[in-house]
Amino acid sequence: EHGSTTIDALAAARAPGSGVCVDAHCRRQGHRVVTTELLGLAYDATSTACRGALTKKKGTMAHRPRSSSPAVCSALYVLDANFKRLLHRDWRGDSVPAHVDAFAAHLNDTETESELKPVFHDPDLGVTFVWIRHADLYFLAVSKQNANATALLCFLHALIKVLTHYFQTLEEESVRDNFVIIYELLDEVCDNGYPQFTEAKILSEFIKTDAHRLAIAPTAPMAVTNAVSWRSEGVRYPKNEVFLDVLENVNLVVNADGKVVVSEVAGALNLRTHLSGMPECKLGLNDKVMLQHQRKQGRGKSVELEDIKFHQCVRLARFETDRTISFIPPDGTFDLMTYRITAPTKPLLWITCHVHCPSRSRVEYTVTLKTQFKPRLNATQVEIKLPVPPDAVAPEVKAAIGNVTYAPEQEAMLWKIKNVPGGKEVSMRAKFNLPSVAAALDDDTGRKKPPITVKYEIPYYTVSGVQVRYLKVIEKSGYQALPWVRYITRSGNYEFRMDTKTHAEKPR
Repeated sequence: EHGSTTIDALAAARAPGSGVCVDAHCRRQGHRVVTTELLGLAYDATSTACRGALTKKKGTMAHRPRSSSPAVCSALYVLDANFKRLLHRDWRGDSVPAHVDAFAAHLNDTETESELKPVFHDPDLGVTFVWIRHADLYFLAVSKQNANATALLCFLHALIKVLTHYFQTLEEESVRDNFVIIYELLDEVCDNGYPQFTEAKILSEFIKTDAHRLAIAPTAPMAVTNAVSWRSEGVRYPKNEVFLDVLENVNLVVNADGKVVVSEVAGALNLRTHLSGMPECKLGLNDKVMLQHQRKQGRGKSVELEDIKFHQCVRLARFETDRTISFIPPDGTFDLMTYRITAPTKPLLWITCHVHCPSRSRVEYTVTLKTQFKPRLNATQVEIKLPVPPDAVAPEVKAAIGNVTYAPEQEAMLWKIKNVPGGKEVSMRAKFNLPSVAAALDDDTGRKKPPITVKYEIPYYTVSGVQVRYLKVIEKSGYQALPWVRYITRSGNYEFRMDTKTHAEKPR
């Protein structure tokens, strides 16, 4: 029941009975297998027996089936933009330099970027390559076994987060200047090819950079060996508080005919915790499945969340049982969960644009903004980017509200509104002069035009209707914590496409 994907499963469905080691072990122990965010590994974070089976190199691992464990990395390479090795770590001794040459040849032979695959297999070498690109660097994991491809990708992303935490800017120069620290980190995050520990905040407590190196050798914090690896012991605050932000990004694409072709909400629950000790937190949402499971009929509406992804601190077994989100939070800021809603929603901001050409050397735009939410709410930091011809000159602008500026470097007009209430309709008009040569080029009716993009933010509101029913903090010392909840809806990819034939119309 885990959501992991082995390398063989990327090509064909996995045959029954050929599950990875953690499948067989966990089912023998009677544990339910789920996927956590730690490294994408398929094991229950609350199951000590499963965790022990993964961390031991001998004993329990000796009787595993022929297929490999969730993530087996033979070697890791960090390459520059020209595929030259900056550093590498060969954990299992079965990787050779020819593997890097084969990887470089594969990428060079790919004609378009869309054909690049993050996971591919070389049957001649019997090697599977899992890679990602960050800035001007390639992070390449090589495996000669049927490893979990998803877990290896998650491991590479987690490694990049760790290195970025240490060096702020991760690029070729920072790798060359800090290769000693990187090798120390590689020894901690992966052991014999098995990913181990990737919590950057805890790693920084005992692996110091030169600027913060202690005079005495530091010892590994309890969090490394403790079951709660994401939180250190002994955390103390004079005032215990929890700040929860429910953030939703609205993705909307409207075609030139005024029809919505993409409507999606991507949400996240962001927590900032200032809590002492080892607190236990419980969170309740108006999730439709949760309310049905608890047989509660709330006065407000319930929502159906999709593609839920939790932070590793959440007890997934508890969530699968009674849909309760129970966790021991890390100290600081983190995303507790993310979700997605694909059900069509009414666009909060609607844009219409009319283009008129009174002559071959002049064009007029009329842009109308309509807010389609309750009047008691306000959209803030609204920015509408209107693309205009590249050779437009002498703009004349008139707006009912906000400020309009011409940005020739972006080939666009920027209409910025600090605050606009709901249920309101405002317009902006812009007139441009066009050189005759540019006007003649506009006769090409097939010329593609960039879309109108919109940015905005609506506080105290969620478009999906997600609400926090309760947020409880329980700690053995019995202190009272203050929970603060804030709702914000923001624009994601919010586009209105323009008619490509508009400029080609001739004035009567």
